[in-house]
Amino acid sequence: MKSVYNFPIKTYSGLLCVFLLFSCSDFLEENPENQVATSNYYTTAQDALAAVNSVYANLGAYDASRGNTSGVYHSTFWVTQGLASDEMNNNQLGTPQYDQLGTFTHNAENVALQEIWEVHYKTIYLANVAIARIPAIEMDETLRDRYVNEAKFLRGLLYFNLVRMFGQIPLVITEDAPLNPEAAPAEEVYDQIISDLTDAEALPPDGEIQEGRATRGAAQALLAKVYLRTGAYELASDKASDVMESELYGLWDRFKDAFRIENRGGKEAVFSVGFGDAGGAISFWEVGQFNVRLLPPALSAEVDGISNTQGWQIANDNMYGTFATADERREDTFMTSFVASDNSTVNLDHVYIDKYWDAEADPTAGGSFNDFPVIRYADVLLTYAEAQARLGNFDIANDYLNKIRQRANLGDAEAGNMEDFIDLLVEERGKEFVGEGQRWFDLTRLGRLRQRVEAIKGISVAEQYELFPIPQRERLVNPNLPQNTGF
Repeated sequence: MKSVYNFPIKTYSGLLCVFLLFSCSDFLEENPENQVATSNYYTTAQDALAAVNSVYANLGAYDASRGNTSGVYHSTFWVTQGLASDEMNNNQLGTPQYDQLGTFTHNAENVALQEIWEVHYKTIYLANVAIARIPAIEMDETLRDRYVNEAKFLRGLLYFNLVRMFGQIPLVITEDAPLNPEAAPAEEVYDQIISDLTDAEALPPDGEIQEGRATRGAAQALLAKVYLRTGAYELASDKASDVMESELYGLWDRFKDAFRIENRGGKEAVFSVGFGDAGGAISFWEVGQFNVRLLPPALSAEVDGISNTQGWQIANDNMYGTFATADERREDTFMTSFVASDNSTVNLDHVYIDKYWDAEADPTAGGSFNDFPVIRYADVLLTYAEAQARLGNFDIANDYLNKIRQRANLGDAEAGNMEDFIDLLVEERGKEFVGEGQRWFDLTRLGRLRQRVEAIKGISVAEQYELFPIPQRERLVNPNLPQNTGF
């Protein structure tokens, strides 16, 4: 996915309203001939498609104008969630922003948080443009509605990320936003997210539209997570049930199968962000960063054909130690040694995360054409389990949690009260979603961030880190932005 529009990446206080968008003959594949200016835009069905595709593109694209990792799911976002938890440690030299996140010393000057804020609002802006302009286009009504609802799904997803991270944030849902928007209470942001995702439930189900696009199941699964976060447990249960009853989704027999390249878009993928190099047509930075960031640098030195594994972020040793030997996710998620080209065994200095590396399909480990799993079916099952537990239905909750344990080759677990169930859930979600950008969100929702990080990382965590600070640069530009307590 390659960005071909070029405008300064600022939040709404600094966004320019003149920009270039692109369209794709194959979903999100680069096609320079489709670049058009806004003055000639929003008149045809192809323009509508291009407007929505520009939103999708920002989920994974590398923005050359910034020279960094500024696609929403390119790397900084999911790396931040892993470091600011019990999951990961930073191993990348010259990145104080990541060192701070991993040790809970970050503040409002942290450039990773600034980047997350900027790229989310940039992408929300593009969604707002699509939502505002597409309805006026004379085209097939069903297709027009679908494009608008895809943009609403993406806007809901982006605001869900932001409100969980920062709390009170500007809620901008039009393209002509005020110069310095005030922050809206989190409740208002959640209301808008629910409205967007409810509209997106009108989308076709998986299998009826192009792979990689938002679907009815994706909207329902994300709604379930939103309702869970806001304490609407009956609704969370209902939406998760809708996904499960669709019969379009399921667990692969083996955990590792969920990350095989041949299974991209398969039954466990409810919504994913696609990466790839468009047949060699786009640059290195457009491919996923999973293997580059997570696989050990020793691979590049010891295995022929592998040249760009950096090991910038690593698993926390104590977290790795919480996995039972029988748990198949242990072997399928982590690398502690490997066989070199000369058949010798190389023992590694750290525990590395190799879950995204499909060595058979991608022996060079350099591209990672795998998708980023925003929502897997396993998440839907555990969301349903948690909602049922919150409602006091522990037999049902245990049953659905154990579906995940059984797939991992573990025996059943049982909890008869909420505290014990949270203990189980903290463990199971931690083992199931390593490196998937979920951990900080899970620990803050379950009220276990400080307890878990202090136990696993051995560092104290101040109460303020239940939210991230509003980036100070944004507050300097927009004096209407508040700051979270403690920062």
